[in-house]
Amino acid sequence: MHTSVRSILLLASCCAGLAQAQAPAMPVGFGPQPALPAPDKQWIPTVNVAPVQRWTAGQRPAVAAGLVIRAYARDLDHPRWLYVLPNGDVLVAETNAPPKPEDSQGIRGAIMQMQMKKAGAATPSANRITLLRGIDANGVAQTRSVFLQGLNSPFGMALVGNDLYIANADALVRFPYATGQTSIAAPGVKVMDLPGGPINHHWTKNVIASPDGKFLYVSVGSNSNVGENGMSAEDGRAAIWQFTRATGKARVYATGLRNPNGMAWQPQTGALWTAVNERDELGNDLVPDYMTSVKDGGFYGWPYSYFGQHVDARVKPPRPELVATAVSPDYALGAHTASLGLAFYDGTLLPERYRGGAFIGQHGSWNRKPFSGYKVIFVPFANGVPNGPPQDVVAGFLDKSGKAQGRPVGVAIDKAGALLVADDVGNVIWRVAPAP
Repeated sequence: MHTSVRSILLLASCCAGLAQAQAPAMPVGFGPQPALPAPDKQWIPTVNVAPVQRWTAGQRPAVAAGLVIRAYARDLDHPRWLYVLPNGDVLVAETNAPPKPEDSQGIRGAIMQMQMKKAGAATPSANRITLLRGIDANGVAQTRSVFLQGLNSPFGMALVGNDLYIANADALVRFPYATGQTSIAAPGVKVMDLPGGPINHHWTKNVIASPDGKFLYVSVGSNSNVGENGMSAEDGRAAIWQFTRATGKARVYATGLRNPNGMAWQPQTGALWTAVNERDELGNDLVPDYMTSVKDGGFYGWPYSYFGQHVDARVKPPRPELVATAVSPDYALGAHTASLGLAFYDGTLLPERYRGGAFIGQHGSWNRKPFSGYKVIFVPFANGVPNGPPQDVVAGFLDKSGKAQGRPVGVAIDKAGALLVADDVGNVIWRVAPAP
């Protein structure tokens, strides 16, 4: 081989090796092809709940370099989900689980109720939506008003024209809306029943409108961890529904999604994506939560398999014919992180590195040692698909002693392009913007 050619090849090889060495590593349990350990079926589930120690007035989460975080609104009542109206007003669902008498029976139910109280999640639902408007020199909302009240554990919100849709725990309801109004007194009209009680294990229902406004997509979580309440209790659940506004008819759009919460349209491809909270009691590192594009008619495994065609042997009887069709999710988000919020960034206010990628609100684990989640992460995208390891954007929700000062849930992009984070334990809406 000619000396100069050999030198060039050697140099190229060295550079490639250096680039590979400097590339950030994918954390365990993350990415498009996570390494999954063998299941560790737990007869006594791991219970490791972070007790509540809410923020003091001077405390705030930590943010990534180049960013600053401020409390946009404090002293809310379990603020869980966010929606930004076209005029810039921010709607906040102050909500919690409805009464679920059958879900708290027995020893297991009693333990869960005790742990929920410890985690600050056992407060009665305020059942209202609050409107925040404007921003003052200190980064605080200029006005706050009760926008809707008397709801039933509201969660998702979507505006199409003058129709505002609210996803209650048991129904999709429509209200009339006029731009700029600060409250709605008109009664809502139920347009679709949603699976509800008396168990209603995953009570949060989200809704998102198609870009053309013809359809609404409604997410409904499972009624159990892995079908232990019987599959008859799962009718219409662990699914995303498609509702046609013109006809009032609905159909199941995708299934096998244990607890889909956040839904968003990927800006480059226009595809619907969702963040899914996966199953428990198979060990610290199973099963990773995930985000994925949602295929019409797609089956994503629950409860019979996870992350594609990894069979969950706990589920009886098995359904190998269904498992054979299970779609593998696009990107794992870590085991037990409780990844709930999802928002793609199409603004220009935040640094360019966030353009086109996804922010994910990770509510945090209750059954893992050590803790996982309790932060907002960012996953970069390229050509419509995830492209690289996750990055911490907002962290520090756990203090040094392992107490929860807050827990992030919903994420949204405000009209100016800042990131909003609903903190349902800290009772704060945080706003993340570029540092001065």
